[in-house]
Amino acid sequence: MAKKKQTISVIINAKNEGEFIVDCLESVKWVDEILVFINPDSTDKTEEIARELKVRIIEQKPKEMNFAAWHNQGLKEAKGDWLLWLDADERIPPLLREEIQEAIQSKKYTAYAIPRRNFLLGKELKHGGWSPDYVKRLFRKKNLEKWVGELHEEPVFEGEMGHLKNPMIHLQPEKIEPALEKSIAWSGIEAELLLKAGHPKIAWWRVLRMGATTLFERLIKKRGFLDGIEGWIESVYQAFHTMMVYLKLWELQQK
Repeated sequence: MAKKKQTISVIINAKNEGEFIVDCLESVKWVDEILVFINPDSTDKTEEIARELKVRIIEQKPKEMNFAAWHNQGLKEAKGDWLLWLDADERIPPLLREEIQEAIQSKKYTAYAIPRRNFLLGKELKHGGWSPDYVKRLFRKKNLEKWVGELHEEPVFEGEMGHLKNPMIHLQPEKIEPALEKSIAWSGIEAELLLKAGHPKIAWWRVLRMGATTLFERLIKKRGFLDGIEGWIESVYQAFHTMMVYLKLWELQQK
């Protein structure tokens, strides 16, 4: 009896990703189904571009604007035997494609973590906590129960997780402004989660200390300086993001 071919669906969440979405879709045109979830707050031509490429467009539900809810919406809508989640700024190279196609035929694992090569301003980051960078993205649908976590989503599934060897490509913005805009948006969500968790009152000096701690962790302890000016930029950016989170938490606590 012939072995049933395993189908695969790719799920992409997109908000103002017109700069990245075409290359992302091109890298996964070999799969059986592509779903692009358009954020209702998106203001650029992401949806228009995706429609031209004839993929399945679904609008993210605005009631639950968090990563776990978006992932669960994808879990519900996708039809493939296997589900692969991607961000619009990620790419699947040919070697990873071949490894995925082979992996989904195996019965040993029901989920896979995939390594990423992270690029900032055109340069690969190999230090500062960016390598190795494994992300849990590929799942057999019938074994994946749900996703949990409003910001740092985690899968709940049956079976074992394997680790693929070939990396995907992750291209961070080549301009600082888009990264800062995202940081400002997501720092508010992180602050709200800390508030809900009952975080102790924030003093002004703690904002500075958290920023300095993050900078030391990324730049010195994890040797981000070895990535040159890009490593310095990324380390400072991470420190800035941490300070933004705690400044917004301070604001919320004042209310």
